[in-house]
Amino acid sequence: MTRSVLLGSASPRRRRLLESAGWRVEQVAPAIDDGVIRLSPSSPARTVEALAWFKSAQISRVDGAHVASIAADTVCVVGDAIVGKPGDRSEARGMITRMLGRRHRTITGVCIRNRAGRRLLFSDAAEVRMGDLGTDRIEAYLDSGEWAGKAGGYNLEDRIADGWPIECDGDPSTVMGLPIRRLIPLLEDLVTSEERS
Repeated sequence: MTRSVLLGSASPRRRRLLESAGWRVEQVAPAIDDGVIRLSPSSPARTVEALAWFKSAQISRVDGAHVASIAADTVCVVGDAIVGKPGDRSEARGMITRMLGRRHRTITGVCIRNRAGRRLLFSDAAEVRMGDLGTDRIEAYLDSGEWAGKAGGYNLEDRIADGWPIECDGDPSTVMGLPIRRLIPLLEDLVTSEERS
């Protein structure tokens, strides 16, 4: 039985997470530009689930080469504000600065679609605490451009590797853009159900 999925994302991090869990991945970038969509602070979980659903709708039908398609979207919630991807260096600085010395939530919404066209929506949240960083370190990070294309302007794995004072309570892969702990059992169930049919 195939262990291949169609990933509706150009993200190399999401691809690596799936491949590390033993899945073959074909990527296709959805046409939706989530950077221009207004985010609703009243329900961040439903917002990311809706964005994942919109992305899923942009992907072609799942064929025999794949067990399912997967689309996802990630936001950070800092205080009462939903924070997506920074549009420029200045916005990235504002996001990082607001997160320092406090906790924020990162929420990833996922839409799985199987060959029959059925969709499953869910979201997962993790809490992240960022310690203080000096101005020089922040500026060096902003100069690197590594904030681009990342919810909240950072990638957890990269910031830990770089020695940032950062802690995660929950699934770290949720912060990196794909909640693997919840996703993989669902994909395994799809494979099992197809093997039985």
